[in-house]
Amino acid sequence: MSTTAADSVGDDRLTTTEYRERLRELPPSAKLVAKVLESDSPLSQGQLAEESLLPDRTVRYALNRLEESDIVDSRYSFKDARKQVYFLRT
Repeated sequence: MSTTAADSVGDDRLTTTEYRERLRELPPSAKLVAKVLESDSPLSQGQLAEESLLPDRTVRYALNRLEESDIVDSRYSFKDARKQVYFLRT
């Protein structure tokens, strides 16, 4: 049985309008992390730091803000169960 990021979200997906409204209130670092996740997802925190060129601490802060706003969700990586990967709920 295989599941994708979209399968694990189910009915909790955001519409484009909801996504944009929630994102509008967030800091620039969170917007950049969301933009990276739009093009390539799911990604780990380390991969997000590499792709966005932001420091690990800033990526962690951005992910926390995105999770609080219910824009991003996470699950454990299938490749490495010690890591979490993040994906958009859109």
